[in-house]
Amino acid sequence: MTIFSRIIAGEIPSYKIAESERFFAFLDIFPIVKGHVLVVPKQETDKFFDLDDALLAEMMLFAKKIARAIERTFDCNRCGMSVIGLEVPHAHIHLMPISEPGDMNFANPKLKLGEEEFKAVQAQLVAALG
Repeated sequence: MTIFSRIIAGEIPSYKIAESERFFAFLDIFPIVKGHVLVVPKQETDKFFDLDDALLAEMMLFAKKIARAIERTFDCNRCGMSVIGLEVPHAHIHLMPISEPGDMNFANPKLKLGEEEFKAVQAQLVAALG
């Protein structure tokens, strides 16, 4: 069972942004920028492009709503998306508010946010989702 499956199951706490029958979105606890969200399918699949076509399409539509909420919440040019998938063997998308390409550089130092900051970002994004 991956760490993401354990988060989805509630075994590990998270700052949940959205959930559906098939997907779960939560704040990355090692964010590159404030508002960095992970979107994962509940079905444990290692590689992103191994997801079946229907699930992949549905995941993009689920992520689109969160991307719009990110754009409404943060001062950014757009919501960037990245699929890397090396750190956890469970397909996932990184969504981040960005204004320039370097904002999504995974080599950048990770932010160190406190619990209150995470809760504030979570509340803002949940409210933006309506």
